[in-house]
Amino acid sequence: MQIPLYLQFLAIFFLILCSAYFSSSETALMKLNPYRLRHLVSKGHRGARRANRLLRKQDRLLSVILIGNNLVNIGATVLATIVCVRLWGEFGPIIVTVVLTLIILIFAEVAPKTIAAERPERIAFPSSFILGPLQRLFRPVVFIVNSTSRLVVDRFVKRVKGESNVLSIEELRTVVNQGSDLDLRSQAMMVGILDLGKAMVNDILIPHSEVDGIDISLPESDLIDNILNAKHTRLPVFEEELNHVIGIFHLKDSGTLLHDGKFDMQVFKSQLEPPYFVPSGTPLSAQLLNFQSIKKRTALVVDEYGIVIGIVTLDDILEEIVGEFTTDLSPTSSLDVHKKDENSYVVNGRTLLKELNSSLQWDLPTDGPRTLNGLVLETLEKIPEGHTSLKIHTSESCFVIETLLLRENHIRSLLVTQLPREKIFASLEDLDDEDADQE
Repeated sequence: MQIPLYLQFLAIFFLILCSAYFSSSETALMKLNPYRLRHLVSKGHRGARRANRLLRKQDRLLSVILIGNNLVNIGATVLATIVCVRLWGEFGPIIVTVVLTLIILIFAEVAPKTIAAERPERIAFPSSFILGPLQRLFRPVVFIVNSTSRLVVDRFVKRVKGESNVLSIEELRTVVNQGSDLDLRSQAMMVGILDLGKAMVNDILIPHSEVDGIDISLPESDLIDNILNAKHTRLPVFEEELNHVIGIFHLKDSGTLLHDGKFDMQVFKSQLEPPYFVPSGTPLSAQLLNFQSIKKRTALVVDEYGIVIGIVTLDDILEEIVGEFTTDLSPTSSLDVHKKDENSYVVNGRTLLKELNSSLQWDLPTDGPRTLNGLVLETLEKIPEGHTSLKIHTSESCFVIETLLLRENHIRSLLVTQLPREKIFASLEDLDDEDADQE
């Protein structure tokens, strides 16, 4: 008794659908975002939980999918060959080879996998309903296949130890930057958190020469003036120099200092917080946790010899994450830059290089000195005695820097002109043309 042709065609159609199912399931499950999958699992999503259980043992999952896919493809080929031989005789095998190959390639491989790659969750989660029972059904076959393949792999391929699925800092940064649901400010904040481990306290400290503090060796009237005119809310208190710090004073306590119109030194000293010292090489991520654990906001930074080289605050570290904010009580801007013309600016020598780069989109080197004054002194290798001009070349620009105002051993004001690379090359070509004309 021969099976009717329409039943054979229906069987072939069903087997091709099964092949498409296995192909799309494989792609969808492998394409799932592991972080979103974990999130859905934590939310109790049933499909995500089943998919996660399957993906825990990927070798078994792939074996089940490949066994099922091969079985249905072989079945479709056998049935199609029988049908084609019945219809076209000896030409049947040739016809089935060409036609069925195209059908399987298009409708059971390329199209299903393309759809699954675009919508992995829509395919993977429902597929897990069927793949789970199939995995239990084919367990003996899967065990034999996996054991044999493992012997072959171990024979010819050495396993790499130490590989991990944990993301590195650079990979996390890439994930954050590509997060389509994050606005630019949120991305910048998250990248700032990741960068805390790379930066040190020494990179953001307020240098010794710029620290506002209270010298208790001064006359009482000067000491009161220093407190009343302070630009910051927390001030180091020292005797004659910053290396002799005795404590940190908070301006909120200044109201109780004057008793009967006189300054009470004993009350003042009793209100001081003990000084807190940190090494200059402490990573910002560690220092942030240190501030949190000891409930302090201000630390004195010391070098390897124990000499105070500056001060760092909790606000300074938070600014590395969320951007500029300040408890500075003075009305002036921290960035002392005045535009002179299109590419020239008059800049205070104490301005931080990273602030200049951020505000003006410059690329001044930041791997050495922190301030413009320090960069000029390092380049000249001496303290200029008068008006001096120098050039600093970077990958994108050339900066012409002229000293305008000097005070003792510090450059107070400089004129910085940025020359784009194309202008530099154009000027060099003009000089070459002039030399050629003179010859």
